[in-house]
Amino acid sequence: MERSPVAFDQNSSGAAGDFPALLRRKGLLSPAIIGPTPQAGSPQKTWQPTEATTILAFKFSGGVLVAGDRRATAGNTVVYDRADKVLEIDRHSIMAIAGVPATAWEMARVLEHSFQYFRRTQLQEMSVDGKVRALSKLLRDNFGFVMQGVGVVVPIFATYDSHPNPEAHLYFYDAMGAQFEATDYAATGSGSPAVRGILYYENNWGAKPLHKMSEDEAVSIALRALDTAAESDTSTGGVDRSGKIYPLMKIVSGEGITTLPEDKIAAVFKETVA
Repeated sequence: MERSPVAFDQNSSGAAGDFPALLRRKGLLSPAIIGPTPQAGSPQKTWQPTEATTILAFKFSGGVLVAGDRRATAGNTVVYDRADKVLEIDRHSIMAIAGVPATAWEMARVLEHSFQYFRRTQLQEMSVDGKVRALSKLLRDNFGFVMQGVGVVVPIFATYDSHPNPEAHLYFYDAMGAQFEATDYAATGSGSPAVRGILYYENNWGAKPLHKMSEDEAVSIALRALDTAAESDTSTGGVDRSGKIYPLMKIVSGEGITTLPEDKIAAVFKETVA
């Protein structure tokens, strides 16, 4: 007796042969963002992907400061407290990640290889527009995973353009790949509402606008913003005082990328924040 080709999926709420629906019924995949409502009495087991938050970036007198806390979570569980969310793509470009690290790190590797290939074959740097759109395309190509709830990435991209007019550029994205250029600052991740509030206040009513701040002043503002976000958002690590774990910070400028040493960040934290 021949088995019906749809027999294995008779109890499914989705279409025949829907492999993601099968994984969800077995508790191996989180619920879809768009899809049918689970049937009453069905098991509510969900798998929580590892996520990374919170990141911020703003322009100051020395270029663009990009910072990210170090915590990675899965649901309400802290998976790792030393995650690297601020990634160097080339000599003048940084991608900071909020969302699923596995997807984001793969995007960063693809971007890095794409920029290297262009530089070696064309004997020049890829334009800022080309870099920004390359990341946008990766986000659009990943949207299928976003719809399944397993691959959401919302990055920030900072780069320095030396031709024709030397200038630092800062962009933020949505999960579908739309890019927006920020004039002063950007923040994303679960702790970003608090961060944006602090940066807005400092930029408009602080002692001086963000773009006029010195390096130490910029580091102090970034530390305060992430530490404040950590007070109300459990997914944001902020500054771990007992473990002496500080946010990762990098600066993009005409000289390239500078990674701020941890002892400098710790000194600024002790002097101006703690």
